[in-house]
Amino acid sequence: MNDDQFKPAGKLRYGWTTGACATAATKAALQALLQGHFDNDVTISLPGGKKPTFTLSQHSLERDQASAGIIKDAGDDPDVTHGAEIIVTVCPGKAGSGVTFEAGQGVGTVTLPGLPVPAGEPAINPAPRKMITEVTEAIASNFNIPADFNITIAIPGGEKLAQKTMNGRLGIIGGLSILGTTGIVRPYSCSAWIHSIHSGIDVARATGLTHIAATTGSTSEAAIKALYNLTDSALIDMGDFAGGLLKYLRHHPVKKLTLAGGFGKLTKLAQGNMDLHSARSQLDFNKLADCLNELGGDDKSLADTKKATTAMAVLEIARSQNLPLADLIARRAHDVALSAVDGGLSVEICVFDRDGGLVGRAQGDSDG
Repeated sequence: MNDDQFKPAGKLRYGWTTGACATAATKAALQALLQGHFDNDVTISLPGGKKPTFTLSQHSLERDQASAGIIKDAGDDPDVTHGAEIIVTVCPGKAGSGVTFEAGQGVGTVTLPGLPVPAGEPAINPAPRKMITEVTEAIASNFNIPADFNITIAIPGGEKLAQKTMNGRLGIIGGLSILGTTGIVRPYSCSAWIHSIHSGIDVARATGLTHIAATTGSTSEAAIKALYNLTDSALIDMGDFAGGLLKYLRHHPVKKLTLAGGFGKLTKLAQGNMDLHSARSQLDFNKLADCLNELGGDDKSLADTKKATTAMAVLEIARSQNLPLADLIARRAHDVALSAVDGGLSVEICVFDRDGGLVGRAQGDSDG
């Protein structure tokens, strides 16, 4: 997925992931523990070669442990963790233990299989673990000592912030995850959201779920949950990222996918759009008029549809003539989705109105 397609006009600032911040805080704390004092700033090397410098927001040094904090700057990305403080406490570990990790206040613990770290472990992803381990080993080597240290990462207020993420349904309890592959937050890449979609699919597969439902919003999620009595782990908050969901399912299939959303969003999918955001794809009202014509709509309804400004207005035009437009849109969306997953799973489309009423549905094999 091309990050540039998500960026608004103008030059935007890049930011740093929670993993990069935790790595920098680890370096500052460990250096202070071993050299007896803190430096004002700390510089780390990221996997891609960038060397950002971080200023400490707080620090403390005791005889057997040191702590350092860094305020996360996500740049111009609307990241839920922008402005959060990442605090790392370093203390000596058992001889031969190597680098070990603990979840402090506001950092979650994994409880379900399917995520990159096993159940029972702090929700610190492999890439941040690798960065932190490497910086710890490098510093220990400089002091000619084994890299046997315990790293505790905390994010004050993280448990509350996590309620704005999908961590709960992924089985991550108690707070946020420490994420980041490159260490860099690219503005409007929406990588965290897409990562959560992928993780939701992974958890569903690992826990043996055969039916998942991906939804475009809270109304369709509540409606499809009630329709099938699904557990939270079977629900994927897809948002506008139909392409990100379907591409991943193509290579990581489940037995059945129900894709649920409002009439406007699913009309975009039916018209071949994989990004359903209003700023990145537009409804083609002429194509909607063609659909009404196919269903037997009169000349006035076709003309009114071509002049319409919202999808719901077109749905009302169809309803006034008892034309099953939402069912036709569901069939078209079904075919687009089935093609995207290369027919590797059963696909169902459910179209809901603003009140959560089921107005269109399609499932089974592609009917051309």
